[in-house]
Amino acid sequence: MHQIKVQHLLDILHQSALPVDVAFHLDVNFSYLKGKGELLLNVVFEELNGKGNMPILEHLKFDFKINRFLFVYDDAVHFNKYRLSTLKTDIYSTFTFPWVDSYKRLCRTFEKECIKAGLQDRIWNGPPIASRIFGRSEEAGNLSGNGSSGWKLNAYNDVQYDLISRLHGYKLIRIPEYENLMIGGSLKKIDDLLLNPKEEYQKAILNWVSRKVQ
Repeated sequence: MHQIKVQHLLDILHQSALPVDVAFHLDVNFSYLKGKGELLLNVVFEELNGKGNMPILEHLKFDFKINRFLFVYDDAVHFNKYRLSTLKTDIYSTFTFPWVDSYKRLCRTFEKECIKAGLQDRIWNGPPIASRIFGRSEEAGNLSGNGSSGWKLNAYNDVQYDLISRLHGYKLIRIPEYENLMIGGSLKKIDDLLLNPKEEYQKAILNWVSRKVQ
């Protein structure tokens, strides 16, 4: 579903003159993280009770790029207490991300939706590295005790995207599926619009994205 929604958004953007670079890949320059960057990331790792060596992603993949703006569409599994705890760390006071306050609110509001969407083994437990660094998950849906190692890994990786993209000189625009657009005098959720992007909504969606890159 994620790819379907992103593809519908790209189809709309391709009707414009915006220079859209689809599925943009960023190779991580580890020297940019040395020193302060590593210290900031280590605080996040410890906040999530990570153990052992702190892993660093080698490549980042974004849904699309417009000039120096990188875009990621975040589905329900990105909004939970682990992501909320990372958003309270020093990275987000050291650097300015205009969406941080709204993401904190969404993490508090929509964790139940995250539970509905994030109980599959590949999300709840994650890949083998998740349990190796964050410990074994509790039973699916049980957020007490050690909770979900897969969710913790997702939160940690989200922070890596935030920090590393900034250190490489890009501005990261996160689009939460819960974001609302005012269309025809009423609020409409972007997720619903992108599942069925009616022609009368496409101009509003295009204008909405265009404002984000100004």
